[in-house]
Amino acid sequence: MPGFGKSLIIIGLIIAIIGVVLTFAGRIPWLGRLPGDIYIKRENFTFYFPLATSILISIILSLILWFLRK
Repeated sequence: MPGFGKSLIIIGLIIAIIGVVLTFAGRIPWLGRLPGDIYIKRENFTFYFPLATSILISIILSLILWFLRK
């Protein structure tokens, strides 16, 4: 059971970090407006896909998880 307890603690920390990021994401002005984010606006249609932002968040999360595994 000690392994299960550690897993629960790590999952809880990850959820807490995600909550903090979501809370303060609106205060980071460049998040979601990076070069490489796809934004198409037409008369009756708007499409937004944050490609560069997704890649940046993926790299950051990968580094955090890599450090936790060490």
